[in-house]
Amino acid sequence: MRNPAVVLKSLEENAQNKEYAFERLYRNLYNPDFYMLAYNNIAKSQGSMTQGSDGMTLDNMTKSRINKIIDSLKDHSYQPNPARRTYIEKKNSDKKRPLGIPSTDDKLVQEIIHMLLQAIYEPTSSKNSHGFRPKRSCLTALFQIQSSFLGTKWFIEGDIKACFDSFDHHVLINLLRKRIKDEYFIALMWKFLKAGYMEQWTYFETYSGTPQGSGMSPILANIYLHELDMFMQNYKVKFDKGDREKRIVNKDYSKISGQFAYRMRKYCKARANLTREERKQTLKPILKLRGERAWMQIHPIREEGFKRLQYNRYADDFLIGVIGSEQDALQLKSELAIFLQDTLKLTLSAEKTKVTHSAELVRYLGYDITISRNKGVKRNKKGALAREWYGNVELYLPKEKWVAKLQEYKTFRYVYRDDGKEIWKTLHRGKLVNWSDVDIISRYNSEIRGIYNYYRLANNVSILNSFAFIMSRSMQKTFACKYKSTCSKMRKKYTVNKVFGVEYKTKGGMKRCEFYHDGFQRKNIGLLDDENVDILPVFRKYQGRNSLAMRLNAGKCEVCGTETEDIHMHHVRTMKQLTGANIYELTMLKIRRKSLALCAECYDKAKQ
Repeated sequence: MRNPAVVLKSLEENAQNKEYAFERLYRNLYNPDFYMLAYNNIAKSQGSMTQGSDGMTLDNMTKSRINKIIDSLKDHSYQPNPARRTYIEKKNSDKKRPLGIPSTDDKLVQEIIHMLLQAIYEPTSSKNSHGFRPKRSCLTALFQIQSSFLGTKWFIEGDIKACFDSFDHHVLINLLRKRIKDEYFIALMWKFLKAGYMEQWTYFETYSGTPQGSGMSPILANIYLHELDMFMQNYKVKFDKGDREKRIVNKDYSKISGQFAYRMRKYCKARANLTREERKQTLKPILKLRGERAWMQIHPIREEGFKRLQYNRYADDFLIGVIGSEQDALQLKSELAIFLQDTLKLTLSAEKTKVTHSAELVRYLGYDITISRNKGVKRNKKGALAREWYGNVELYLPKEKWVAKLQEYKTFRYVYRDDGKEIWKTLHRGKLVNWSDVDIISRYNSEIRGIYNYYRLANNVSILNSFAFIMSRSMQKTFACKYKSTCSKMRKKYTVNKVFGVEYKTKGGMKRCEFYHDGFQRKNIGLLDDENVDILPVFRKYQGRNSLAMRLNAGKCEVCGTETEDIHMHHVRTMKQLTGANIYELTMLKIRRKSLALCAECYDKAKQ
């Protein structure tokens, strides 16, 4: 069997040729090394320890368990289990959304399918797609909008009704068949699509949508919506019109520019012979012309000879920017609805898909987006005065977003004075009272950094100082509640150089954990790098010596030292649940891992 890294690399290289047909893809599911790689990937998630409809988790992973899956795939008796459906609450809402939990064995197979499909389709995916892709994220989508939506006149906010639940199975399979000529693989995809789900011990069939909670749902969604990306790409080719360098200039703007340039040249020649007062008087009408020009449109408002279209998609959310008339935007919205209905069997929400003027705010990926109308001038890199802000994309952090976070963390509540004025009263967080001092501060810091890292592109990101202030007061009250004291006493005890913090002991000596105080400056991510994106689990060329797969293959019990081929991987959900009650928990605490490779006898004892 070939190394999975070699297989995936080969698939990526062949995928560059759009005419290449992938055959014998199904046989990769016979490769145990692929399962080891999938095992490493899914074990990183706490969801791996959540039971599926078969009642099993990632615990008790063995080679024989993997071989059993492979044998069922070879004789084509493999049948995915229906996902166990549960409901989770939506943030800041009383509504709940369904969540499907597949069985662990199905997760392994789905992860392999995800890796194979990603290797095939990722190289030819649209540059305008940012959801569920390696080295892409919400931030890369927003950065693309910042750099390409300049001068947009109209926004189209895209909304597809129940997108992921509405994918037509026949359309999806036909899209897969365009590149994959392996009917065994296609038949397996049909099995997953039709696996259904269990709710309250009742089985329900699935007639549309991608597998509930499936690890391959994101890549299937991108394959499906890639057709939308291609439609917009072709539409842009037809829509774009005119040369940016040869755009029509407003006659009045051109006239005043000419007068300004003529008088400035004349002034520069005579300047040496003028007194200070004469220079001042001569410059007055010239500067007045420059001021008038700054407030004028460079190009006509209705410019039929120049049009541009920009498109950006993250998962099922998309935003379109139009430089053109409102009628152009409405026409595009109409044609888009027809394409989605006729080709992808999806419905564009007429109510939520709005055509909005770019001077107003549109909500996309949690940001409010608008096009600047600031006509102020400053000297550009060439030293010339220019309207550097006009037409630029501006991103804003909505107030309700950071207020909702404070409410989610339960750090304050509204109270009303006698005169009816609303004020905020900060609260302690009872769930954190029994935590260690370092853990309390670290929790608050991680929550502050989390919202800052996401909204660091916002023009008004400094408003998070208000967010941090409420968090700081809540933290102090949490400390006061823990020690049955007051906030002022806590500040006096723990504040050093105006920074609240606690000291803790490490092997290297005493260290200090301080409350976040690095400020909230706006940042531009510029060139894409790993620091700015959400890295999805992809294949590695080499597996570390301490990886789960290597430990399972080592054939040695990590407690008693017995060498055996029958190794059982013992997993726990979190390190916090370990109390050191037996040698197995003590070993896990010592090596600081949530898993142990055990022989059959030790595994049985660990589960007692």
